[in-house]
Amino acid sequence: MRTKTEAKRQAILGAAAEVFREVGFERASMSEIRQRIGGSKATLYSYFPSKEKLFFEVMYQAKELELGKITAALNSEASDLKQELLYFGQRLLTALYAPDTIAIRRLAIAESAKSQIGKVVFEGSTLPMEQHVAEFLRGAMKRGKLRTGDPKVAAMQLMSLLESEFLQRVLLGVMDSVKPESVRAAVRRAVDTFLSGYARH
Repeated sequence: MRTKTEAKRQAILGAAAEVFREVGFERASMSEIRQRIGGSKATLYSYFPSKEKLFFEVMYQAKELELGKITAALNSEASDLKQELLYFGQRLLTALYAPDTIAIRRLAIAESAKSQIGKVVFEGSTLPMEQHVAEFLRGAMKRGKLRTGDPKVAAMQLMSLLESEFLQRVLLGVMDSVKPESVRAAVRRAVDTFLSGYARH
Protein backbone atom coordinates (compact mmCIF):
# COMPACT_ATOMS: atom_id res chain seq x y z
CA MET A 1 0.00 0.00 0.00
CA ARG A 2 2.83 2.37 0.89
CA THR A 3 4.52 1.63 -2.45
CA LYS A 4 1.30 2.42 -4.31
CA THR A 5 0.86 5.63 -2.31
CA GLU A 6 4.42 6.75 -3.05
CA ALA A 7 3.97 5.92 -6.74
CA LYS A 8 0.89 8.13 -6.84
CA ARG A 9 2.72 10.93 -5.08
CA GLN A 10 5.58 10.76 -7.57
CA ALA A 11 3.11 10.75 -10.46
CA ILE A 12 1.56 13.94 -9.10
CA LEU A 13 4.97 15.56 -8.74
CA GLY A 14 5.90 14.58 -12.29
CA ALA A 15 2.70 16.01 -13.75
CA ALA A 16 3.03 19.17 -11.67
CA ALA A 17 6.62 19.68 -12.81
CA GLU A 18 5.46 19.54 -16.42
CA VAL A 19 2.70 22.08 -15.83
CA PHE A 20 4.93 24.47 -13.89
CA ARG A 21 7.56 24.34 -16.63
CA GLU A 22 4.99 24.92 -19.37
CA VAL A 23 2.93 27.76 -17.92
CA GLY A 24 4.74 28.97 -14.77
CA PHE A 25 3.53 28.96 -11.19
CA GLU A 26 0.88 31.69 -11.45
CA ARG A 27 -0.95 30.22 -14.46
CA ALA A 28 -0.66 26.63 -13.31
CA SER A 29 -3.78 25.15 -11.76
CA MET A 30 -4.50 22.16 -9.58
CA SER A 31 -7.27 21.26 -12.04
CA GLU A 32 -4.81 20.95 -14.92
CA ILE A 33 -2.49 18.82 -12.82
CA ARG A 34 -5.39 16.60 -11.76
CA GLN A 35 -6.43 16.11 -15.38
CA ARG A 36 -2.97 14.88 -16.31
CA ILE A 37 -2.84 12.24 -13.59
CA GLY A 38 -6.53 11.32 -13.49
CA GLY A 39 -8.45 10.70 -10.31
CA SER A 40 -10.41 13.10 -8.17
CA LYS A 41 -9.62 16.55 -6.85
CA ALA A 42 -10.01 15.14 -3.31
CA THR A 43 -7.24 12.64 -3.98
CA LEU A 44 -4.89 15.33 -5.27
CA TYR A 45 -5.55 17.56 -2.26
CA SER A 46 -5.05 14.65 0.13
CA TYR A 47 -1.43 14.52 -1.06
CA PHE A 48 -0.85 18.25 -1.47
CA PRO A 49 -3.26 20.66 0.26
CA SER A 50 -2.27 23.67 -1.87
CA LYS A 51 -0.57 24.64 -5.11
CA GLU A 52 2.15 26.37 -3.06
CA LYS A 53 3.04 23.20 -1.19
CA LEU A 54 3.01 21.21 -4.41
CA PHE A 55 5.31 23.76 -6.05
CA PHE A 56 7.67 23.56 -3.10
CA GLU A 57 7.86 19.78 -3.33
CA VAL A 58 8.49 19.86 -7.07
CA MET A 59 11.19 22.49 -6.93
CA TYR A 60 12.89 21.46 -3.71
CA GLN A 61 12.55 17.68 -3.78
CA ALA A 62 16.19 16.94 -4.62
CA LYS A 63 17.66 20.16 -3.25
CA GLU A 64 15.88 19.84 0.10
CA LEU A 65 17.44 16.40 0.58
CA GLU A 66 20.89 17.75 -0.27
CA LEU A 67 20.59 20.73 2.07
CA GLY A 68 19.19 18.53 4.81
CA LYS A 69 22.18 16.20 4.58
CA ILE A 70 24.58 19.14 4.77
CA THR A 71 23.07 20.58 7.94
CA ALA A 72 22.43 17.18 9.53
CA ALA A 73 26.12 16.33 9.08
CA LEU A 74 27.21 19.13 11.42
CA ASN A 75 29.08 17.56 14.34
CA SER A 76 29.03 19.58 17.57
CA GLU A 77 31.56 17.11 19.00
CA ALA A 78 34.16 18.04 16.37
CA SER A 79 37.50 18.82 17.96
CA ASP A 80 38.17 21.75 15.62
CA LEU A 81 35.10 23.96 15.59
CA LYS A 82 36.49 26.40 13.03
CA GLN A 83 37.27 23.65 10.53
CA GLU A 84 33.79 22.19 11.06
CA LEU A 85 32.21 25.59 10.31
CA LEU A 86 34.42 26.09 7.26
CA TYR A 87 33.51 22.68 5.87
CA PHE A 88 29.82 23.29 6.53
CA GLY A 89 29.88 26.76 5.00
CA GLN A 90 31.61 25.64 1.83
CA ARG A 91 29.19 22.75 1.28
CA LEU A 92 26.19 24.94 2.05
CA LEU A 93 27.11 27.81 -0.26
CA THR A 94 28.08 25.42 -3.05
CA ALA A 95 24.55 23.99 -2.86
CA LEU A 96 22.76 27.32 -2.40
CA TYR A 97 24.53 28.98 -5.32
CA ALA A 98 24.27 26.15 -7.82
CA PRO A 99 22.40 27.38 -10.94
CA ASP A 100 19.27 25.32 -10.23
CA THR A 101 19.02 26.58 -6.65
CA ILE A 102 19.49 30.18 -7.76
CA ALA A 103 16.62 29.76 -10.23
CA ILE A 104 14.38 28.27 -7.54
CA ARG A 105 15.10 31.06 -5.06
CA ARG A 106 14.52 33.78 -7.65
CA LEU A 107 11.23 32.22 -8.69
CA ALA A 108 10.08 31.83 -5.09
CA ILE A 109 10.77 35.51 -4.41
CA ALA A 110 9.08 36.63 -7.64
CA GLU A 111 5.94 34.66 -6.75
CA SER A 112 5.87 35.47 -3.03
CA ALA A 113 4.07 38.78 -3.54
CA LYS A 114 1.19 36.98 -5.25
CA SER A 115 0.97 33.78 -3.20
CA GLN A 116 2.11 31.99 -0.07
CA ILE A 117 5.02 30.31 -1.85
CA GLY A 118 7.64 32.43 -0.08
CA LYS A 119 6.27 31.38 3.30
CA VAL A 120 6.09 27.75 2.20
CA VAL A 121 9.71 27.78 1.02
CA PHE A 122 10.84 29.48 4.23
CA GLU A 123 9.03 27.01 6.47
CA GLY A 124 10.03 23.99 4.39
CA SER A 125 13.69 24.81 3.76
CA THR A 126 15.16 27.85 5.50
CA LEU A 127 13.65 27.23 8.94
CA PRO A 128 14.73 23.56 9.20
CA MET A 129 18.28 24.57 8.23
CA GLU A 130 18.34 27.27 10.89
CA GLN A 131 17.07 24.77 13.47
CA HIS A 132 19.80 22.24 12.63
CA VAL A 133 22.48 24.93 12.83
CA ALA A 134 21.06 26.21 16.12
CA GLU A 135 21.26 22.73 17.64
CA PHE A 136 24.85 22.42 16.47
CA LEU A 137 25.76 25.78 18.00
CA ARG A 138 23.89 24.92 21.21
CA GLY A 139 26.11 21.85 21.56
CA ALA A 140 29.25 23.91 20.93
CA MET A 141 28.13 26.40 23.59
CA LYS A 142 27.53 23.63 26.13
CA ARG A 143 31.03 22.28 25.47
CA GLY A 144 32.53 25.72 26.06
CA LYS A 145 33.69 26.17 22.48
CA LEU A 146 31.48 29.24 22.04
CA ARG A 147 30.33 31.85 24.51
CA THR A 148 26.83 31.28 25.82
CA GLY A 149 24.10 33.02 23.87
CA ASP A 150 20.83 32.38 22.09
CA PRO A 151 21.59 29.53 19.63
CA LYS A 152 18.71 30.53 17.35
CA VAL A 153 20.03 34.07 17.00
CA ALA A 154 23.57 32.77 16.54
CA ALA A 155 22.36 30.43 13.79
CA MET A 156 20.62 33.25 11.93
CA GLN A 157 23.71 35.41 12.24
CA LEU A 158 26.00 32.65 10.99
CA MET A 159 23.76 31.87 8.02
CA SER A 160 23.49 35.56 7.16
CA LEU A 161 27.26 36.03 7.34
CA LEU A 162 27.85 33.05 5.08
CA GLU A 163 25.55 34.48 2.39
CA SER A 164 26.36 38.16 2.93
CA GLU A 165 28.72 38.58 -0.03
CA PHE A 166 26.48 36.92 -2.62
CA LEU A 167 22.81 36.93 -1.68
CA GLN A 168 21.66 40.34 -2.91
CA ARG A 169 23.85 40.28 -6.00
CA VAL A 170 22.63 36.85 -7.06
CA LEU A 171 18.94 37.33 -6.32
CA LEU A 172 18.89 40.70 -8.10
CA GLY A 173 20.67 39.32 -11.16
CA VAL A 174 23.93 41.22 -10.75
CA MET A 175 25.67 37.83 -10.56
CA ASP A 176 24.47 34.64 -12.23
CA SER A 177 27.05 32.29 -10.76
CA VAL A 178 29.61 32.08 -7.98
CA LYS A 179 33.06 30.61 -8.51
CA PRO A 180 34.33 27.94 -6.08
CA GLU A 181 37.33 30.04 -5.09
CA SER A 182 35.00 32.94 -4.27
CA VAL A 183 32.92 30.63 -2.08
CA ARG A 184 35.99 29.45 -0.17
CA ALA A 185 37.22 32.99 0.45
CA ALA A 186 33.79 34.28 1.50
CA VAL A 187 33.27 31.36 3.87
CA ARG A 188 36.63 31.99 5.55
CA ARG A 189 35.76 35.64 6.10
CA ALA A 190 32.27 34.80 7.38
CA VAL A 191 33.51 32.17 9.84
CA ASP A 192 36.28 34.46 11.09
CA THR A 193 33.73 37.23 11.68
CA PHE A 194 31.33 34.85 13.43
CA LEU A 195 34.02 33.44 15.71
CA SER A 196 35.34 36.90 16.54
CA GLY A 197 32.00 37.50 18.25
CA TYR A 198 31.21 34.04 19.64
CA ALA A 199 34.46 32.19 20.26
CA ARG A 200 35.76 31.94 23.82
CA HIS A 201 39.15 33.60 24.12
